[in-house]
Parts: sequence; C-alpha cells; structure tokens
Amino acid sequence: MNEGPLIQAEDLAERLEDTALRIFDCRFDLARPDAGRAHYDDEHLPGAAYADLNRDLSAPRTPGSGRHPLPAPGAFAARLREWGVSGDSVIVAYDDGNSMYAARLWWLLRWLGHRSALVLDGGMRRWMQLGLPLDETIPSRPPGNFVEHAHPEFVVGAQEVLAASRDGTTRILDVRAAERYRGDVEPIDAVAGHVPGALNHPFTSSLGADGRFLPAAELRAALEERLGGVPPQRTVAMCGSGVTACHLLLAMEVAGLPGARLYPGSWSEWSSDPSRPVARGAAAWHSRSPTPAPTCSASPRPPRDTATAT
Repeated sequence: MNEGPLIQAEDLAERLEDTALRIFDCRFDLARPDAGRAHYDDEHLPGAAYADLNRDLSAPRTPGSGRHPLPAPGAFAARLREWGVSGDSVIVAYDDGNSMYAARLWWLLRWLGHRSALVLDGGMRRWMQLGLPLDETIPSRPPGNFVEHAHPEFVVGAQEVLAASRDGTTRILDVRAAERYRGDVEPIDAVAGHVPGALNHPFTSSLGADGRFLPAAELRAALEERLGGVPPQRTVAMCGSGVTACHLLLAMEVAGLPGARLYPGSWSEWSSDPSRPVARGAAAWHSRSPTPAPTCSASPRPPRDTATAT
C-alpha cells in the first residue's frame, strides 16, 4: 500500500474503500483524558475506530512502573482482533496532527509483529485542511484473526538504561521538551531532570510547522548528528512515559535508521526510584564519538515544579 511508515492524506483518501484497511483515531489529551473520545464521537475519518491511550494503548500503572506501561501482548492482540484486525490488515493511525499518539499505536503494532502499520502524516489537521470527508458513524466489524509475535528485544528496562548511561557506547535520546530535560520544570513527574548521559532530542524537532514529518534526508542528517556515530541498534529512546519516545522511533524509521529500542517506563519510571541517579542542566557531551556520561549522585533531587501546565 505504501513504502515507509507514513501515508499522506491524499493517498489515504483514495484507498478508503480498501477492505483490508483499518483506521484508528488516537487523539488524546493528557490534561483531559476523555477529550479525545469526545472529538472522535463528533467526527472522525470514515471507518475509523477509536484507540484510547490509557485504556487501549497502555496497561494500568503499577508501583514502580511508568505512567503508561505497555499493554500485555496477549491482551492487546485480543483488543486488535475485537477491532477487526487480521494478519493481512493495513492499519493507519492518526491523531490531531503531530502524530505523538498515533506513533504509539504504530510502535505497538511493530512490537507485536504486525508490519503493515502506517501513520497519517499531519493527522486530522492535514485531513481537514484538504477538505477530505469526515464521518460520525462508529464502525462495526467482525472479529479479526491477528496473532501476535512479540519482539521483546525492542524494549529495554531500567537496569539496561543504567548500564547504558555508564558504558559510553550507547546513545540515550530523551525526546521531552528541553526545559523538562534540563530539569528547569517538571509538570508531571515527582522529580525533575534526566538520566545521566542522555542527550536531548525533542520529538517536535522531527516535524515541520504543519505538523508533518521533515523530509527523510533532513531527518537522517539531524539524527546522525545526534547519534554521533553510534548505530541505531545501540540507541535507546525515552521520554516521560514511553509515548512520545515512539515518535522518535517512527522518525528514525522514516529516516532509514531503524533498530533503536524503547525504554517504556522512561522518566516516570526512572524517577520513581530514589536510588537511581539524576542529572540536571544541559548535556555535558556532544562529540561525534561516544564518551562516558558525567557522574551524578542520586541525591539531592530537585523539587517538582507544579506551576507548569501539562
């Protein structure tokens, strides 16, 4: 249907009658968790089902986990079958426009072995700008037959991240906004800062002003500069809770740099354990060859900034 992980609105509009197509609306608002579903109920792309970040694309939080744990593979595969997804389905995910939530569904599908997954570049915003059709109908489909083939090697845990922060041969890329990475503010989690040795690469840097991804060559140049000669396979993506980190993994796929891994717990998990080290301020190393990360003590930790909105 499409080469690469993105599909343009014009191309999707021409394929709405494809019986193998399954479209998912992933719009979500962290500050108003029910807003995405309400927007979906008002209008959505024809044939789209709604995938909720908290209820469908994450498992409930547990002590010591991040804010958006990965769903259990079997449970998520069952949900996909309920949505009518089969092994030969072509899945398109979209959200409001910057693809941060759509990328989560895209990555989950790859993690479970479903390769025909795409993200609508520019999302709902682009679709509406082009005056393409919308619908209010909630689709009803027969169950699908998708069978998961999970890839545990796509993820890393906190211990692996700790080792990576010390070994100097792995890049950890933190895609949160620069002020959160530096520890200037922390509107969500209890502790501000970042994993020692992690470099900041805000997920928005992969997007143009219209919310669509930058051209592949431009993405590749920026990412290779950030990786500093480290191969994608020795790269870990993290964020606040394992959602926007998927956006970086999508951008790397667009750029032809696949193979990086996800730290699902991300900062919300890392910062929940006071024994783990925390760094603040700008990264201390930017060279094109990996060097050891600066040493940081586990305490004292900076206070949470509660004045900043989510």
